[in-house]
This record gives sequence, C-alpha cells and structure tokens, in this order.
Amino acid sequence: MARRFGVESGIIGVTAAAVVSVVVAGALAFSNVGGPSKAEAEGVGSQKAKRAAAPVDSSIAHASDRPGRSLNITIDDGPDPVWTPKVLEVLKRYNVKAVFCMIGPQAEAHPDLVKKVAAAGHKLCDHTLSHNTGMDKKPESYQSQEILGAQKKIEKAAGGAQVEYYRAPGGAFTPYSRKLAADHGMRPLGWNVDSKDFEGGSVATIESTVRGELSNGPTVLFHDGGGDRSRTVDSLNRLLPWMQSQGYGFGFPKR
Repeated sequence: MARRFGVESGIIGVTAAAVVSVVVAGALAFSNVGGPSKAEAEGVGSQKAKRAAAPVDSSIAHASDRPGRSLNITIDDGPDPVWTPKVLEVLKRYNVKAVFCMIGPQAEAHPDLVKKVAAAGHKLCDHTLSHNTGMDKKPESYQSQEILGAQKKIEKAAGGAQVEYYRAPGGAFTPYSRKLAADHGMRPLGWNVDSKDFEGGSVATIESTVRGELSNGPTVLFHDGGGDRSRTVDSLNRLLPWMQSQGYGFGFPKR
C-alpha cells in the first residue's frame, strides 16, 4: 500500500482493507454464479443490437442476394452426425455456401456440427423444435415456443453465430409466425425447387427433379437429416458441378 500507517492505525487500516477485499470478492463471485462471462454477454449484446439495427422483412424469401444467374442451396432437418459432415465435404469441394435449416434438439445434441457449419461460412436457419408440419393450425403460443425455443438452442450450439432465417416445416407459415421470426432477426425462408430427396428416389430421379424445376426459381431444397441421406450426398456431387457448368453461381436468400 502506498500510504504509511502508525502501529495502531496500520493494524486497523489493514484489517479494514482485508474486510473490504473479502466483501468485494464475495460480491463479484456471487454475481458471476450461473451468469454469462463478459465475452458471452458482449456477444449476446452485439447480436441483439444487430437485430435491432437491421429490421427483417417478414415476407417469405425466395430470391438470391447474388445478382445474375444464381442459386441458393438449402439443407434441412439436421444436423446429423453421419450426413452433415458428408454434405459439408461436397459443398467444400465445389466452393458452395448453403443455408442449413436446423431442428433445435438436433443442434443441441451436436453443437460441434453447428459450429463447423458456421465456421465454414454457411448460414443458419431455424426449423423449429419438433418439425411439426401442422404448425399453421397450432395456437400462437405453440408457434412461439417452437420458433424461439429452436432459435435459442441453435444459437447456443453455434457459440455466437446468428440464426438468420426461419423455415416452417412443410411450409406451414402463418402471418403470426412470419412476423415473430422477423421480429427476432430471422427472414422467413421458402423454396422454389424441391429435390424430393426424402422420398427415397434414386440419385438419377433426384437429379432429374432438380434440373426440371430450376426454372421455378433460385432456392433449392435438400436434406441432411431425417434418415439415410446417401442419395442426397451423391446427388449434390453430381448437381453442383453441373450447375456451375450451366453458368450458375451460388448466393444466399435475400434478407
């Protein structure tokens, strides 16, 4: 200490300082129990500020943010420990970025995959907690729980990356769910081309379906969860280079 004390005042002063130190340390320790770290708090704060500063359109997005001949690749129902890494490998091989529409509990169970998706430059999308395709017939309280609960799980698993889109299971949007998503920074996301890779068709069938529907618009739907996605992986391996040979580039859905 810089200040000098006499014998008696020194004892009293040191004792008082010690008591204050203990009290302050205890208060700081108590305030941090169960609470976020400074970095976490700043991350959450910056996300909230970003959402507040950039209002999101509540209409359903289909268009690409990339000008010209462009496609948006979207991948639903993961993350899956078997198929998501394989899909990521194919996307990396052809330097394509995609939107991964994740189910909340799946993201919570596989945070390493969520982080891997975000770190590779792909975008995150909220695909609800339970993938209920009857969402549009449920009460608003249910819709809110499904959407916001999944967003929270995905963003926690991602370690800071923002969920930028919301895709209703089966396209079961409502005016309420679209506005709710937009108010929380997520643009409702539709699709123009359904690969139907979940129907169990051959790779050739999936490829033919996608090629035949590309004139419908830029947003293409595939899956990396919900079952055996080996045909999806093989289809992407054939379709992505073909798309590039046709002069297509790849962007993200407009926000």
